[in-house]
Amino acid sequence: MEQDLAFLLPLLMGLLQQGRGGPLEVEPREPVVAVALGGSQQFTCRLPCAGPRAASVQWRGLDTSLGAVQSGAGSSVLSVHNASLSASGTRVCVGSCGNLTFQHTVQVLVFAFPNQLTVSPVTLVAGRDQELACTAHNITPVSPDALSLSLLLGDQELEGVQVLSRDEEEEPQEGEDLLFRVTERWLLPSLGTLAPPTLHCQATMRLPGLELSHRHPIPVLHSLTSPEPPITTSPEATLEQDSTDSPGSPGPKPGNSSIKPCRPEIHQSPAPGGLELLCEAACGPDIAVHWTRAPGDLATYKMWEDGARAWLSVLWAGCNPEGWFQCRLEPGGQTASLYLLPEICSPPVSEALWIGSLVLGLLLLTFLTYRLWKRCQSTS
Repeated sequence: MEQDLAFLLPLLMGLLQQGRGGPLEVEPREPVVAVALGGSQQFTCRLPCAGPRAASVQWRGLDTSLGAVQSGAGSSVLSVHNASLSASGTRVCVGSCGNLTFQHTVQVLVFAFPNQLTVSPVTLVAGRDQELACTAHNITPVSPDALSLSLLLGDQELEGVQVLSRDEEEEPQEGEDLLFRVTERWLLPSLGTLAPPTLHCQATMRLPGLELSHRHPIPVLHSLTSPEPPITTSPEATLEQDSTDSPGSPGPKPGNSSIKPCRPEIHQSPAPGGLELLCEAACGPDIAVHWTRAPGDLATYKMWEDGARAWLSVLWAGCNPEGWFQCRLEPGGQTASLYLLPEICSPPVSEALWIGSLVLGLLLLTFLTYRLWKRCQSTS
């Protein structure tokens, strides 16, 4: 009986060791390895084996594409290049020394987390309750454990924020990878007059052994400016003027609502053959205004600048240009816009057509004069 047990014990120990984790050296060592979509990762598996025979080591995959494998004496290297979502899955390194077999399992997780955040509205206004939506695009995975969206004041989450909803939708893709956009909506508390100039929407991706985050700034305006009324300047054109503050532009001082923010204004005056536009800002020294937009190519217009004043000449050429003219204040970034819409637009008369009409008129006048002279001769 004792001899039978002595014979069976080594056999049972070998069966227990077979298929279990053993002295395999695997890099990376983590059981779950996150790989960015389109990225690359290399997995190395080694097995030291005592004795004259070298260890047999091989990477194997379960239900997924394995990748490129190079195996040699005592080691095997698995390379994943340009990772797609289909590369996610289980990889197993199997090694054997004689009659002993060992294995090590690695879970490959391919994720997508580009810096593609959008917010709506693009700016916030202090002193009022308002809703805000922040969207992260082309994301996977999208579970709340993996992806979170938050609203930050400085480096801390903004207090008093109420979560309204969280939506997950598929992004239209040309390839096989299925990506999503995640939108979270909040009801914000009223931001006081001492609110900072910028909040941030932050998206955070948390995966085993990995934490990434992206931020999108959201400017906070301390005042709103209303558009100027439409201005009719001449029978040939209708102009609409609008002034806006860009993010971070200076607003009124707290406690004095009568002080308006500094912003440029556009004025027009008739000029030979067209209009002359003047952009100016009466905001004190060390400021300048520049023309930044005009229908067509801005470089084709005649412009000249002098600090806080900038002129632009608009010449009529048959049909005058239609569209937005815009100038910008520096520093500050406030803009003023002017939309020009023609009411009378006639095609230009070519010089050849004008000369032809003149010659035809002279011939007709000559013919009538000759007929009249002939009639006077016959009556006399």
